[in-house]
Amino acid sequence: MLNEKHIKTVAENKKARYNYSIEDVYEAGMILLGTEVKSLRLGRVNLKDSYARIKKGEVFVYQIHIGTYPFAYHDNHDPLRTRKLLLHNYEIKKLYGKVNEKGFSLIPLKLYFQNGKAKLTLALAKGKRKYDKRESIRRRDQERDLERSKKEYK
Repeated sequence: MLNEKHIKTVAENKKARYNYSIEDVYEAGMILLGTEVKSLRLGRVNLKDSYARIKKGEVFVYQIHIGTYPFAYHDNHDPLRTRKLLLHNYEIKKLYGKVNEKGFSLIPLKLYFQNGKAKLTLALAKGKRKYDKRESIRRRDQERDLERSKKEYK
């Protein structure tokens, strides 16, 4: 019971798996303000156009829209502010080496709470071309048709 991880998913970037081929996945903590945490708990977040960059040995995430907390009297946060991610030094060095290669990007996949702490799943991804996306759609349709035929057979 003590070792169980209590995870509550807040937001997911569903388009990321369609637009990018995921090479590697990392879990990172986030430095947040109090009103941001409260807004996250209400589910007021959008990961759609977000991305991460490495600057001076630190990882920052951009364009995550965390809506303002409606019950804050004053000192509400900026919804699109840049937020720092918490990763181990060896992970940052590994990511830095990969991102400098051609075509790799850092894309947030999922934002969730684990044991009360906000975590972000960060993916090392390579952008898909148009024909790769068509192949993904074709494969998904084939799997769907296969499942339908299995149900009809039973």
